[in-house]
Amino acid sequence: MLAYQVYYVAFERRDDQSLRGLSFFFGILFIAEVGLVLVFGVDYRSVQAWYVSGNLDLGVIELPWRLLVPFLIGMLMVVGLQIFLSRTFIGRAIQAVAQDQQALRLMAANPAKIKRIAFGLSFATAALAGAAMIIIQPVEPSIGRDYIGRIFAICVLGGMTSFPGMLAGAMLIGIVESITATFYGPSWAPAVAFGVLLLTLAFRPAGLLGR
Repeated sequence: MLAYQVYYVAFERRDDQSLRGLSFFFGILFIAEVGLVLVFGVDYRSVQAWYVSGNLDLGVIELPWRLLVPFLIGMLMVVGLQIFLSRTFIGRAIQAVAQDQQALRLMAANPAKIKRIAFGLSFATAALAGAAMIIIQPVEPSIGRDYIGRIFAICVLGGMTSFPGMLAGAMLIGIVESITATFYGPSWAPAVAFGVLLLTLAFRPAGLLGR
């Protein structure tokens, strides 16, 4: 929350939010990465638990727990966020703050406080996603760079305002990357995935399920 307070004083209070604010948080990302390297080093780290190496046996199908557990965590998180954003006043205010802050003030909501809640919620979901990722594979401080581009592509492809659209976009990019990596090699997978993104932007800029 200290990072948000610095951002609020330096940018938002002066109504200078968009590009400079984004650059500010990228700077925070790199500072955090350097701090983690100094504390933990650059070696990969993993966790040991009963569900990391076992499988769920369903007869002819075996599902590895290290993939099933993060999938269930992710689905519960998506469903919970969808319910929170669509059924609660604070959730609707979070969606409204990006569209019309003046109208939000007329509804007796403080845009700055709503943004703080959204900021904290984003930190919590990112932490939960990181905890789920370390179940799937070992991690190191700079591993986030491998996923920033994919996350951006998924959000734009599915539609920035649609959780079901982002879920569909994530599955689509995952399937495209897996097929491409299998038949043409892993190095081609990101290029094909972003090619799908460019086609989507060309023919449906709002995303698959965006409005």
